[in-house]
Amino acid sequence: MNKEQIIQNTIEFVKETLQGAEGGHDFFHIERVYKNALLIAEGENVDVFVVSIGALLHDIADSKFYNGDETVGPQKARAFLESQKVPEDIITHIEEIITNISFKGGNFEQKFTSPELDVIQDADRLDAIGAIGIARCFNYGGFKNRELYNPEIPPNLKMTKEEYKKSTAPTINHFYEKLLLLKDKMNTQAGKAIAAQRHAYMEDFLQQFYNEWNGKV
Repeated sequence: MNKEQIIQNTIEFVKETLQGAEGGHDFFHIERVYKNALLIAEGENVDVFVVSIGALLHDIADSKFYNGDETVGPQKARAFLESQKVPEDIITHIEEIITNISFKGGNFEQKFTSPELDVIQDADRLDAIGAIGIARCFNYGGFKNRELYNPEIPPNLKMTKEEYKKSTAPTINHFYEKLLLLKDKMNTQAGKAIAAQRHAYMEDFLQQFYNEWNGKV
């Protein structure tokens, strides 16, 4: 198995598959997660090949763009990896990573863990917070034609997984329902350190947002 060639083939496959994707879930998102995953992996005892492939394929078919179907991503990843003659144990591991990586609301219990998933999950969550996280959040809100903010619709921190997936709440609510919760869900020491900085940036942004909304200096 030529690991370097498979990684390059995976990059090309993901680029082609995600052409025209929504801006927060396009190839540039994948590329950022891939780079962050490799950075975090330097301080962890992990299989770097699994981290690389898992990061590249983690959003190959995000369920939000497939009517909530969470089976499409793992299936697409499996079909591609089988075409690359990747061993079955690695394919199964990648499927589990894709199935379990996403934040799915407050009551979701992750069924699978591995050091490689921990690294990729941190890298993915880092891309959901900080300056890029803010940009992605509002980009997706615009994509779904959601209100920026509505003071009469408070955040719902007790949503079920299904309620979370179907939510049409204003974009600002998403900060409280997901983004501000991620700092305390990081797995690795490197992830925790970077997340703390990006979390503080989001808190400053929200304060500025409310000041401007309410006509305050």
